[in-house]
Amino acid sequence: MSNKPTYEQQGVAMTCRSYEEYLKMFALSNEGLLKGSILDVAAGASSFVAEANMKGLKATAVDPMYELHPDAILHKGLQEIEISTAKLANLQEHFDWTYYGSIENHRNIREASLQTFVKDYRSNGDSRYISAMLPELPFLNESFELVLCSHFLFLYGEQFDGTFHRQAINELLRVCRKGGQVLIYPLKTLGFELYSELAGIVNELGSNGVEARYDSSELPFIPGSSELLSLVKHE
Repeated sequence: MSNKPTYEQQGVAMTCRSYEEYLKMFALSNEGLLKGSILDVAAGASSFVAEANMKGLKATAVDPMYELHPDAILHKGLQEIEISTAKLANLQEHFDWTYYGSIENHRNIREASLQTFVKDYRSNGDSRYISAMLPELPFLNESFELVLCSHFLFLYGEQFDGTFHRQAINELLRVCRKGGQVLIYPLKTLGFELYSELAGIVNELGSNGVEARYDSSELPFIPGSSELLSLVKHE
């Protein structure tokens, strides 16, 4: 029996990450986000879109859970944070705590992000939060300057096959404007291993005129997750 560490997860967990975490994960700057409209895909209860709009940015989130009532999302989010914190406690020696400092602070950030999200979702649910799921998004071609996908693609590589990943990435590129950028993080699975079909997907994208490169992430929390995937559509 293997003793390889794995973050055990049934189904897709609800993500509750903050604006500042997004800046770190995707190596973004406040100034760079001013270039145009932003789409956060599989956004869950992260507060990135809420905080971005507070800063005057134009950001939209998409996730299948947005058909739920705010109270249901809040309840589910608090449960998810409780469960995930317990899992992290059993694996904490494998993670990089440089950014968070401690598991308690990590949990506090999750809870604050969830509360900020729910408050904005109650007020702007119809305009900023769209219920849909990959590999099909309800947006016109080239609708967004920047498309983000955090903690979904590649991470759940054992649950979603290569065909799904290819279709999903092509959909992210479809809704991204020419000259725009698609960013995906992390590149590791829940077993802390590089997604097995990543290299093949990157080669295929390059053959189809997409500039694909590995950029450095500034939030390598998951073991070995020091890189993100950057896809640029040519003009």
